[in-house]
Amino acid sequence: MGGGAATGVRTLDRAAATRERTRRRFSIRGRMSRADLVAGFGYLALAVVVLSGQWRNTGSGYLIKSGQDQTMWEWFFAVTAHSVAHLENPLGTNLQNFPAGVNMMANTAMFGVGVPFTPITLLFGPTVTFVLVLTLGLASTAYAWYWLFSRELVRSRVAAAIGGLFCGFAPAMISHANAHPNFVVLALLPVITGQAIRMARRTSPSRARRIRDAVVLGLLVTMQIALGEEPLLIFALAFGLFAVVYHLHSPRLGWQALRRILPTVALAAAITVLLTGIPLWWQFFAAQSYRIIDHGPMGNDLKAMVQFPSESLGGMVSPGQNVAINETEQNAYFGWPLLLLVAVTVGFLRRERVVRAAAAVIAVFGVLSLGAVAMFGKHDTGIELPWRWAEHVPLLNTVLETRLTMAAIPAIAAVLALATDRAIAAWRRSAVDWKPLAWFAALALALLPLTPTILPVTHRAPTPEFFADGTVRDYLSGGSVVMVPPPRPADARALRWQADADFEFPLAGGYFVGPTGTDKKGSYGPETRPTTALLVRAQDTGITPPIDAATREQARADLRFWDADVVVLPATKNGDTLRATMTRLLGFTPTRIADVWLWDVRTLS
Repeated sequence: MGGGAATGVRTLDRAAATRERTRRRFSIRGRMSRADLVAGFGYLALAVVVLSGQWRNTGSGYLIKSGQDQTMWEWFFAVTAHSVAHLENPLGTNLQNFPAGVNMMANTAMFGVGVPFTPITLLFGPTVTFVLVLTLGLASTAYAWYWLFSRELVRSRVAAAIGGLFCGFAPAMISHANAHPNFVVLALLPVITGQAIRMARRTSPSRARRIRDAVVLGLLVTMQIALGEEPLLIFALAFGLFAVVYHLHSPRLGWQALRRILPTVALAAAITVLLTGIPLWWQFFAAQSYRIIDHGPMGNDLKAMVQFPSESLGGMVSPGQNVAINETEQNAYFGWPLLLLVAVTVGFLRRERVVRAAAAVIAVFGVLSLGAVAMFGKHDTGIELPWRWAEHVPLLNTVLETRLTMAAIPAIAAVLALATDRAIAAWRRSAVDWKPLAWFAALALALLPLTPTILPVTHRAPTPEFFADGTVRDYLSGGSVVMVPPPRPADARALRWQADADFEFPLAGGYFVGPTGTDKKGSYGPETRPTTALLVRAQDTGITPPIDAATREQARADLRFWDADVVVLPATKNGDTLRATMTRLLGFTPTRIADVWLWDVRTLS
C-alpha cells in the first residue's frame, strides 16, 4: 500500500514536471513568436519606406534609375496575366518582336510571382504588381534569413535580426530593387539551405522521411527556378563551397553526411526535372531560344568594394567615383568600414567553422566578381583573374560576374550575426565588460553608412490617347503596329502603351533577350532592321538622312517582314524629323489621329 502510494506520488510528480516543462516551452515559443513578428513587421516597414516613392504614385511614377527595365518587367507581369486570363501559353508570345516573338522562359519572366499575382495585375495594373513584388521581396528575403539564423546559427534574436537585416537590405539588394525583382525575391534560398541542413543532420532517416525530404527540396528548387535561375546557380555554387570548407577539419564526417543525403538529393533532382522539364525544354530548345549571351566585361571595379552605394546615407555624405556597370548593379558597394570590420571579426572568430567557411565564400566570390581583368577606377590594371577561365564554363558564361558578390551577402551576415551573438552573451555574463560595447559601436559605424534611402521616382508620360482609348483597333487587320522608331532596349515605352491597350496588337521590335545570327547568340532586343537603324539615327541626330529608291524599297521590305498594319509616330524627341523621314520613305503623308501621326500601310505592296 505504501509502495503504491509512493509510486503514485512519483507519477504525479513526473506529470507535474512534464506539465511545467510544457508550459515553459510554450511560453518560450510565445516569446519567440512575438520576436519573430516584430522582426517581420520591421522588415516590411523598412521595405515600404525604401519603395515609398513608387507606392505614392503607382499611376505615373517610375523608378528613375531603372532605365527601361521597369517597363520591361511590368510588361512581363502584364503579358503573363493576359496569357493566364485568356488561357494562352505563357511560355512564349508574339506580342512583341512580331512576327518571331519572344521566348518568355529564356527571359526573366518570373512566373513564380507573375502567375499567382495575375488577379492583382488585372485589377490594379502591372506597376502595382511590380512594386508589390519588390517590397515583399526585400522583406521576405530578410525574414527568411533571420528565421534560418535564429533557428540554426545563433541563440539571440537580436543577432539573427541583424543578420536578416543585412541579407534583405544590403547595398546590392537595394540597387536591384530599382529594377530587378528576380534578384530581390530571394526568400527561398535560405529555406532551401535550412532543408539541406536538416537533411544532413539526420543520421538514420527512414525511407518515408527521405521521400518527404526529397519532395520538399524538389518543390523548393522548382519554385526558385520559377522565380530566378541565375540567383539559384550563384547560391548553389556558394553553398557548395561553404559546405566543403565547413567540413575540411573533419572530411570523414563531411563525406558521411554527403553519402547520407545523396540519395535524397538525387530523388529531389528527379522531382525537379519532372516538374520543370517542359518549361526548361522550352527555354533551351523552343523557338527564340539562344545558346549563349555575351554580356561583355561585367566585373566589379576594385574601387566599388570600398565605396558606399548611391542610395545610402554614406553615398549621400561621401559619394565616390561612379564605377558600377549601371545604377542597378551596385553589387559590391560594401564600404570600407564594413569590410574592415568583417576582416577583423574573421580574425577573432577564425576557430569557428562557420566563420571560416563564410570567409572562404566572401573571398572566392569577391575575386570572381572582379571579372577577367582587375579594374581600378575604370582603368585596366592588366592583372588577369580567375574569371578569365571560369567564364568559359557552360552556364557560368551566362552569369553577370558582378552579381557573384551577392553570394557574399549571407556570408557576411552570418559573421555579423555570430559576433553579435557572442557580444550579447558576454554582456549577459558581465555588464561591465567593455568588449560588447566596442562591438556594437563598430557594428553601428559599419552599417549606418549603408542605411538605404528612398529610391528616387520620376514622372512617366501618359499613354497616348490613340492607344489608351482603343482607337488603334480601328486600324488593325491582324498585323502589327510599327512605332517610329520601333521599341528597343534604349526606349521601350511602347511596351507600356501596348499593355494599356490590353494587348490589342503585336509590336514590331521590343525589349527582351533573343537569338541573333546563325549561331543563336543571345542579345538584348531584336536584330536591327535597316529601317530601324535609319529611324534611330534620324531621331538621335535630328537630321533627315538621304533617302533613295533602294532605301524606300528596304523600308517596304521591312514593313512586309513585320506584317505591318500601321506605322505610328507619337510625340517624341525630334518628332518632326522622324515624320519627314517616314513620309519620304513611304511616299505619302500621314494622318493625324487623336494624338499621333499615322500611316496606314495595310494596302502597301
